[in-house]
Amino acid sequence: MLKKVDVLLITLTSPILVGVYEEKKLIETIESEERSSDVLPLIFKDLLKKYEIQNLFYANGPGSFMAIKVAYVFLKSLSVLKKIPLFARDAFYFNENQPIKAIGKLCFVKISSEIETQKFETVPTSVFKLPDELDYNEFSTNATPLYKIGAVG
Repeated sequence: MLKKVDVLLITLTSPILVGVYEEKKLIETIESEERSSDVLPLIFKDLLKKYEIQNLFYANGPGSFMAIKVAYVFLKSLSVLKKIPLFARDAFYFNENQPIKAIGKLCFVKISSEIETQKFETVPTSVFKLPDELDYNEFSTNATPLYKIGAVG
């Protein structure tokens, strides 16, 4: 019998982070420098052999438009095909609310609950971290991407 787990993805920057959670506790971390479109099918092929995935979670933006789109399409397809619920949370939750690179010197910032762009002279590096424990209350069933394309300007 396979272990029942939840899986969390952060694919906004390199490395891609995948966390496997058993009873809400992080039990396995997978990191990859490869493109999400290339590596996600391989990672999930292995995960589905090893575990019974109960829930899918991901950072739905803001960040790289293509990274968000690939993660969403992949996870939404998996969610529908395997009947696994999909949940999302904005990326600021995973980087201690630090600015996230948009384009050029523009970064996404979260002020209160609003996501805006600000120009920085030196663009900070976003470091994302998988939480040690999943708190389901921090995620939404509205898993649509936060593309925030308005940053180009």
